[in-house]
Amino acid sequence: MACRTHGRRIGESLSEIQSSPSRTRRPLVLAATMLAMFMAAVEATIVATAMPTIIAELGGFQLFSWVFAIYLLTQAVSIPIYGKLADIFGRKPAFYAGAILFLAGSALAGLSSGMIWLILFRAVQGLGAGAIMPIASTIVADIYTPSERGKVQGYLSSVWGVAAVIGPALGAFFVEHVGWPYVFWLNLPIGVVAIVLLACFLHEDVKHRIHHVDYLGACLLMFGTAALMLALIQGASLPLAGVLALLFGSALCLAFFFYVERRTVEPIIPFELWRHRVIATGNIGQVASGAVMIGTAIFVPTYVQGVLGASAASAGISVGAMSLAWPIASYFAGRVMLNLSFRLAAVAGALLLIAGSVVLSMLTPERGLVFASAGAFLIGLGMGFSNLTYLVAVQTSVEWRRRGIATSLNLFMRMVGQSVGTACFGALMNFGVASFAVADPEIVNRMMNPDVRRTIEPDTLEHVTRALASSLHDVFLIALLFALAGLVIAMRIPGDLNAKNAVQASKPA
Repeated sequence: MACRTHGRRIGESLSEIQSSPSRTRRPLVLAATMLAMFMAAVEATIVATAMPTIIAELGGFQLFSWVFAIYLLTQAVSIPIYGKLADIFGRKPAFYAGAILFLAGSALAGLSSGMIWLILFRAVQGLGAGAIMPIASTIVADIYTPSERGKVQGYLSSVWGVAAVIGPALGAFFVEHVGWPYVFWLNLPIGVVAIVLLACFLHEDVKHRIHHVDYLGACLLMFGTAALMLALIQGASLPLAGVLALLFGSALCLAFFFYVERRTVEPIIPFELWRHRVIATGNIGQVASGAVMIGTAIFVPTYVQGVLGASAASAGISVGAMSLAWPIASYFAGRVMLNLSFRLAAVAGALLLIAGSVVLSMLTPERGLVFASAGAFLIGLGMGFSNLTYLVAVQTSVEWRRRGIATSLNLFMRMVGQSVGTACFGALMNFGVASFAVADPEIVNRMMNPDVRRTIEPDTLEHVTRALASSLHDVFLIALLFALAGLVIAMRIPGDLNAKNAVQASKPA
């Protein structure tokens, strides 16, 4: 089918767009969204595998964490913006803008001549990545009926499991046989194919009406969120004055943002969405589940390497159990929310998160890698149920013209939960290690390398290992509190609502 473009007036006179049932080729559009999702999902694991080689060539080890932090930061702040633009301009233009920005950042990252340049280009990548996941999910919600969405969104979730498995292998292959720049350049053909498929097979009908783009609100939201996320993600490595300045700047920008949004014609984030019980529940639930997930993804490997003394490969296996369990649970969650209820699926997810957190809180060196992997696997099952249920419930609760921002806001709240969890758990671990009178906090870093670990004096090693194990035990207990809060939140979803009887304001293709 030949590609077809629709003329649009760029500016204030825009259009309300909906998918055209007669011409949209759903299997090919789904393939495009899965390719786009894979491109974003594999980015984390493949880059992490290549970073030691990149540092060896570019230097700048002290800036290592910024390669990841800047990507997450720019991705998070741009997600709500793209969601709103997708509702105003249509899904395709918003996706094109983000995907092209992501691919440009990928191409430039592979050409980096130093760590500063790599961080800068990773920021560009992140600004584009903010469009990929939410708009891909929104497109799927547009073209499939409510009863089909659980299954199809489960397909998108499975992409993350595949990326978690093959990402490290791809990264190792490129570094050893081709060169680290191809870790970034791998995105280019995948992204181009996704764009072409959407251009050719996703068709949107245009009905012109006047729109007012809230540029001031978008800027205030971006700066306020960026300052808050930076304080949460990098708070442990920044001086207290810097953290306080970021928090004050964030509060000032967000307060002005709320003032502006209450008076603008078309706000970036319509506050009435928060008055909808299902949407508010789904968004708050994502905060709780996001915190539990990040606690597992970061601190289970820390336990495996730092306390158990196992290798990085063993740590990867333990956290990989979570990535593998996630799509399995998503498959079953789709059927539960279709035939029973959203509440039951969300409660099942919360109970699995609780079970996983309990297992992790019972970790001891004697119980070893299998116990850690079992806890991570349960957390993955819980995330598969929770994340998919909240996302589909939110998408089903809004009409087409607000589905983009509703989807983006839901995914954004999960990232907020991850940032809050990172800050809370990191501070708790550092405080716990310090309370054991560990003279050299850097020794914890050296313990992560099995070869260096063997050079540490046995008495010192035993003392620090005990301090780290105790601190991580407290981390997993706090994760359990987040999971318990998630159960309370899940119970707020109406008990009789499922994907079959949910009210839908617009007919999908």
